[in-house]
Amino acid sequence: MTRRHALINGWMLTETVLLHALFVSMTLYGLQQHATHWLIAGIVLQGFWLQRTYCVGHESAHKKLFKDRPWLNDSIGQAFLFLILVPLPVFRAIHRFHHGANRRDAHTSALEVHVIPKNAGRLKSSVPWLAWYLAVFAGGWFFHGLISVLLFLFCPPQLARKISPAFSGWTWSHQGLSILLFGLPVLGHIALAAWGGTMLWWALLGAPLTVFAWVYSVQLYVYHYKTTMGAETRFHARRLHGGPILAWWILNLNEHDTHHRLTKVVWYELPQNAQPLPEAYASNQNVQRFRDGILQQFQGPLVLEKE
Repeated sequence: MTRRHALINGWMLTETVLLHALFVSMTLYGLQQHATHWLIAGIVLQGFWLQRTYCVGHESAHKKLFKDRPWLNDSIGQAFLFLILVPLPVFRAIHRFHHGANRRDAHTSALEVHVIPKNAGRLKSSVPWLAWYLAVFAGGWFFHGLISVLLFLFCPPQLARKISPAFSGWTWSHQGLSILLFGLPVLGHIALAAWGGTMLWWALLGAPLTVFAWVYSVQLYVYHYKTTMGAETRFHARRLHGGPILAWWILNLNEHDTHHRLTKVVWYELPQNAQPLPEAYASNQNVQRFRDGILQQFQGPLVLEKE
């Protein structure tokens, strides 16, 4: 680990903690002074800033926070992921599958693709559309992820591996550690509610997590929506431009095609490693701006009929 890398990541982590503390302080001030505008602003900013927390965890899942110090990398990553109730071993397993199987075919890691029986009735044909809009625009992907976490935590590993290849290599020791890492923040939620009351819990944890559920879900699949499918899983992605504030907020994760092509490149070096997509995948870049990528998702899912 170079000194430069340690300094850049050290400042990024410090900045993330300090701004979160500022937004918590705004929330507490609004709560104590009955200043509704401060309270709402603090809650919303906390919720949006939890996306930065997710991005820190994402770097940790790829073992890029502190490459040569695995224990430090995982400890810091898990400390941030506590805020969004995610055990790092589960995150790492699911995310590893995402990279390895991203849009391999219509049935594998292609979230907007729904396969329905041929000549399905109107009701069955409408379910994918309802599911898609709830998933993207009503926080559904966050709750889908939470259900996936619970499946990892409480489904026996032998059965889990039959359910999904994402569980490949998942063991009882992984499961036991993850149950502990999930239980600790849940106990923190309970303790805060018991000590400070439900209103304090709602302002500092419940409401920000609700905002984050929407923020996370709206942008979860924006870099892969209706992109190509096939064996070259690393190319089924695109980058979306939104200016320096967006890049700063999400640690350059908007350079998503580069991240999928070069998974070990650290967050602050993604822009300088950007390259145009190969010609066969150039159609993935059919929108350029982050805002347009969000709006594009209103087009709905890709519904395919079984032959």
